[in-house]
Amino acid sequence: MTTSVDLAAFAHGLPKAELHLHLEGTLEPDLKFALAARNGIELAEKTVDEVKATYDFTDLTSFLAVYYPAMRVLQTAEDFHDLAWAYLLKAKEQGVVHAEMFFDPQAHTSRGVPFETVVTGYRRAAVRAQDELGISAELILCFLRDFSAEDAMATLMEALPYKAWILGVGLDSDERDNPPTKFAEVFARAKAEGFFLTMHCDIDQVGSIDNIRAVLEDIGVDRIDHGTNIVEDPALVALAKERGLGFTTCPVSNSFVTEQMKADEIVGLLREGVRVMVNSDDPAYFGAYVGDNYVALAEQAGLAPTDLVQLAINSFEAAWLTPARRAAHIASVQEYAAAHGVALPA
Repeated sequence: MTTSVDLAAFAHGLPKAELHLHLEGTLEPDLKFALAARNGIELAEKTVDEVKATYDFTDLTSFLAVYYPAMRVLQTAEDFHDLAWAYLLKAKEQGVVHAEMFFDPQAHTSRGVPFETVVTGYRRAAVRAQDELGISAELILCFLRDFSAEDAMATLMEALPYKAWILGVGLDSDERDNPPTKFAEVFARAKAEGFFLTMHCDIDQVGSIDNIRAVLEDIGVDRIDHGTNIVEDPALVALAKERGLGFTTCPVSNSFVTEQMKADEIVGLLREGVRVMVNSDDPAYFGAYVGDNYVALAEQAGLAPTDLVQLAINSFEAAWLTPARRAAHIASVQEYAAAHGVALPA
């Protein structure tokens, strides 16, 4: 039987994996100012409050209009290291013991920053996290879907010398008129090269369910990012459950780009046994890191600590880990729950 626990403290301390986190989306205003000063870049905003005042998002497009220009302060490998390191320090405080982190090389190479600069900086922070924080950290290269498929393929070719540093590939940015099938050839090549595959299927997009169907049936991904519109087709839900496919949901992020956090859809999928888990997406912009997202969803949906344990277990089940490492992490979740008098999921 579950004893009375402090839900917020329990959620933050719960060992968890974060699988949907954009490193560029962890650029906090204070670091933005520091990097701008380091690189001699003049910003339009002069205070943290002025930066935050620009975070007026009503949909994915309005978010991206703020998100991409902010990246110009990232110039050197040291900058990319510092960005990732700042995130990993916060992740440690939020109970993260394994992170698979998205990065968007085209957002940097398109403005003249070499691919090598980006990946070298991020990789150094990932290695340091294991040594100093006990967090295993991996990189997932995301293609920008509003760029061409040819550009994505060229980026994949640039990444091949760094295969040992990059666990998988993903697809993000503006989904409008950029369906998954546009990148089918790129993802087929990435799969042949040994990368894991994931794709964003953003919430409430035009053609959401058709895009999810394509990702499942045509592309054959290993995971889906967001993807809760799958509830519109019970047959696809059944297929995803059969495959044990992970869905990297982001409740607080959802509440910024739609009218609510999609709690009903997330919890409905959880109750059906679909492998959903909770992540933070772009926490510097949405004001909530992963533990905060656990708390927000629990409060919105009336979840019990046992439900949070299941979400954490799902995060490791969906992570791209060896069976032995996965089992060890799940055991640590179960031990944490037992230590707090929280019943394990049935």
